[in-house]
Amino acid sequence: MQLIGVQLDTAWEDKAASHDRARGLLEQIQIEPGALIVLSEFFATGFSKDIPAIGEDVGGESQQFLQQLAKDLGAYVLGGVVIAGPDGRGRNQCVAYDPDGREIGRYWKLFPFTFGGEPEFYDAGDETVLLMWGDFHVAPFICYDLRFPEVFRRMAMQGAQLYTVIANWPAPRREHWITLLRARAIENQAYVIGVNRCGSDPNLEYAGDSMIIDPRGEILLGAGSAEGVIHADADLNLLFEYRQSFPALSDVRQEFCSW
Repeated sequence: MQLIGVQLDTAWEDKAASHDRARGLLEQIQIEPGALIVLSEFFATGFSKDIPAIGEDVGGESQQFLQQLAKDLGAYVLGGVVIAGPDGRGRNQCVAYDPDGREIGRYWKLFPFTFGGEPEFYDAGDETVLLMWGDFHVAPFICYDLRFPEVFRRMAMQGAQLYTVIANWPAPRREHWITLLRARAIENQAYVIGVNRCGSDPNLEYAGDSMIIDPRGEILLGAGSAEGVIHADADLNLLFEYRQSFPALSDVRQEFCSW
């Protein structure tokens, strides 16, 4: 099954321009029916703390864009949006749609980025999510979540076979991004697609480095630092065969786990 990552140089706080950029990039590749397309955290606005400027209600414009993209391309589509809460604070979420435009999952970031001041403007979620892409069990996560392996292991024990990690991960910590994505694949014997933005916003530079990683931790394809699209096949049989040939997950001692 085709797995696609869209590495976007997001237009700052300009949803319409970012939507157009994302659609234009996807027009450059052949998309297989039923593919999974992943866009970054804050894909339409950048990592802004101006909730009145970028926040939207459930079903708002960026969600409508993702929904329509899924229907137009006959694909599953997942991307990061900002929902404005009733108290004016933001909810950093990713939402997924199937090829008919139906919402199939919504995940709310568990770990707002304290070092970057995110908790001052965004509330934390409190639930993990497992959604279906064909026969794949998919666990979505967002950016700073990547530094907390316990939630990834929890989802492996619940059946996760693919992790999506969408991000606005700054360039100074790019080696952490690359290393942690590979670690999450290796320790959970799962596919990982990490989709980061590239370019810059008024505050930070972003190196991109979106990538697709197989259950052995091998990087199947990386995007480098430029705007563009990456795609590779995710093979569930390969995952099953690897887990059977090297059954590390069966040795997990749950009494030492945090859930």
